[in-house]
Amino acid sequence: MKRLAIAMLGAAAALFPGPAFAGELFGGLYAHGVDTPLTLGGHVEDGVDLQLGWRGGDIARVFGGRLQPYVFGALNSAGHTSYAAVGLSAKFGSTVYVRPGLGIAVHTGSDAEFDNPFNDKIEFGSRVLFEPELAIGVQVAPRVSAEASWVHLSHAQLFGKQNPGIDNVGVRVNVAF
Repeated sequence: MKRLAIAMLGAAAALFPGPAFAGELFGGLYAHGVDTPLTLGGHVEDGVDLQLGWRGGDIARVFGGRLQPYVFGALNSAGHTSYAAVGLSAKFGSTVYVRPGLGIAVHTGSDAEFDNPFNDKIEFGSRVLFEPELAIGVQVAPRVSAEASWVHLSHAQLFGKQNPGIDNVGVRVNVAF
C-alpha cells in the first residue's frame, strides 16, 4: 500500500504541475462499507477508514465552479480494503459549498470476479475502480473548511457482471495553503 500511495502521488504531481504547496491538505474519518442501494452487498467489511490527501489549486472554471485535481489514500482500521485515488473535483459555492468529484482508485481488496462465501472481503471484480464522491462543506476559518462526504468505489460492470461496490461516509477537514 505504501508503494501504491507513493506511485499515486507521483502520478498526480506529473499530471498536475504547479507550485509545490498550492491547494490544500485534507484528512478525515469514514465509516467503511456503509450499506446503501449502490453497494449491492458491500456491507461485509467494517472498520473505520483514515483518509489523507491533497487537493491542488484551481485548474479551470466549470459551470461557475472551480475544478481541482486531488489525490488521497484511505487506510482501513480493520485490515479490510484500503485504497488510493486520483481525480478531479469541482467546488460550487464559498461559505457553504457542494463538491462533487470523479476519480480512479486502486485497492488492496479482492479483485475476484465471483462470489466466494468463505471470503470476508468484498470481491470487486477489478483492481482498478471508479471513485465518484460528493461532499457538502462549510468554510469555518479563512484557510480551514469542514466537509461531510460520501465516497463510492466500483467498476460500473465494465470488467464483469459482478460489481458489489462499497460506500464510505465520513467527515474531513481541509487546510488551504
